[in-house]
Amino acid sequence: MSSSCPLSLKIFLKSIRLGRVQNFKQCLYRDYIIGAHLLRRTVSNNFYEGSRAKLFSKDNKPKWEPSKLELVSDEMVDQCLRNIDDEDLECLELPDHRIESRL
Repeated sequence: MSSSCPLSLKIFLKSIRLGRVQNFKQCLYRDYIIGAHLLRRTVSNNFYEGSRAKLFSKDNKPKWEPSKLELVSDEMVDQCLRNIDDEDLECLELPDHRIESRL
């Protein structure tokens, strides 16, 4: 975990905590929103930096921003969990019937 992205670690922790009180559909929607924020670089370029370091350059030395857990603010984490107000972003649509019954 010491080499993992500090921002991603805090997002993951908050997502797990929120998931304890949410249903399956809410959890899928939250994960979709987080993924959209990461790909849109809403808070940082870390997704692309990690991809560069691990997959393309293969130097395994990503330069995370922020570089330490204590530098990741609650506001940064919360921003990655907010709904995205963009009419070009396709909303995640889940069927109305129970998803859990398929699992």
